Amino acid sequence: MLSPAVIRPACPTPAEEIAEAVDRIGPLHGLPLEDRLWLARHGEEFVASAGDVLFEEGAPAERMILILKGEIHVRRKQGGPMELFIGRAGQMTGLLPFSRMKSYGGQGFAISPVWALLIHKTLFPEMLAAIPSMTQRIVSTLLDRVREVTRIEQQAEKLTALGKLAGNLAHELNNPASAAQRAAASLAAAVRANRQNRFKLVNLCLTEQQVRAIEEWELNLLGLPDRVPYQIQEQGAAAFIEREESLRDRLASIGCEDAWEIAPLLAEQGVTAADLDQLRAILGPNETSVTLQFFARYLRSSRSIETLLNSTSRIFELISAIKAYSYMDRAPILDVDVPAGLEATLQMLQSRMSHVRIERDYEPGLPHISAYGSELNQVWTALIENALDALGNQGVLRLGCRREGEMLLIEIWDSGPGIPTDLQARIFEPFFTTKAPGSGLGLGLDNAMRIVRKHRGHLSVKSEPGATCFRVRLPLDQLQAY
Repeated sequence: MLSPAVIRPACPTPAEEIAEAVDRIGPLHGLPLEDRLWLARHGEEFVASAGDVLFEEGAPAERMILILKGEIHVRRKQGGPMELFIGRAGQMTGLLPFSRMKSYGGQGFAISPVWALLIHKTLFPEMLAAIPSMTQRIVSTLLDRVREVTRIEQQAEKLTALGKLAGNLAHELNNPASAAQRAAASLAAAVRANRQNRFKLVNLCLTEQQVRAIEEWELNLLGLPDRVPYQIQEQGAAAFIEREESLRDRLASIGCEDAWEIAPLLAEQGVTAADLDQLRAILGPNETSVTLQFFARYLRSSRSIETLLNSTSRIFELISAIKAYSYMDRAPILDVDVPAGLEATLQMLQSRMSHVRIERDYEPGLPHISAYGSELNQVWTALIENALDALGNQGVLRLGCRREGEMLLIEIWDSGPGIPTDLQARIFEPFFTTKAPGSGLGLGLDNAMRIVRKHRGHLSVKSEPGATCFRVRLPLDQLQAY
């Protein structure tokens, strides 16, 4: 049913003029004049202004639409506005004979003034009898439409997968990048502070014996555990805080500047009040304060450098994982290490696995297979993402890979609620999904099945509550697959 905004023109256009416009409809081009006149006389002429809503999503589809002038856009409301179809002048759209279309898949509205001709479905049998060539023209249009809708949906599925992947990577990269930024700022602050304080150290005029004693004292302390978590775990948070307070009081008693800054760093290193007394026996109050300031800032700088190294190493690992996942700078077909591909995929999805226990069961010494590596990683991504969705991002995910005769068997298990028996036969159908509207288009498993078949393999599922397993079998030798 069309919106009330769609109205018949006040002055109906002569049938001959409509027939002339129908000849500009691509699929109907070359239709004899008498056939075009039949359409003009039996169809309903209508016009709409720019911005008018022509039909709503889910409304019954009852008419074939011949767009004589203007442009129509169809958009989905569920899952955000996604452009499904653009109908321009010269196209035949709407409900077509032989189509299974029951309702409109989105909201249709006019982009510019629209002039069109409607043919009600009750006239389809009479139209096909009166115009025999319409059957072939309509079937060709239906095939083109299926191909176009499939292309758009597949593109949307790929963009959704790319968005998820980008989100996971952004999350994974953000942590080491933030840590590196904080460490660099801390390192810069320590370097500036020591630069300002360097003249105090020169003015101490320490003897060679004192210098050696200080060096020995520092080397002894640098051999202690140097991480806060270790100290807290071994001695408890209360004991750690007590040590820090004791150090702060002792530093204040000798007139040390910035005791509030130095005490936490020394406490983290495992320095005790007895260690301060040992240094105090070598140096005077002022010399002790200046020495401890430099030592504390050295500790801060060292930890900042270590954090920078660890963070940049993590970033490098992620970039390497991206290259391994996408097989960047490599030939399309190559020898693929399947367990390595599974691990690269896990790296891409790491941000969703903070509460998921990963179990691995890879048979050692597995041979490589000749395959499209990046496409196989799309399969692992689809299967692992489905498992994580089923788990709600918490539970057990088990990956297995072993040789089974002349095939390589890959299993992806999850401890989720399982797939209902009546749906297991349908999950590989294109556009079928059990997810909420807007959460998926139902092409992930269909695409996985296509890729596995492209490699002459087999994809199957076995599911019951608490144990769902997707099995992928790939031939070790593609030439011997059949």
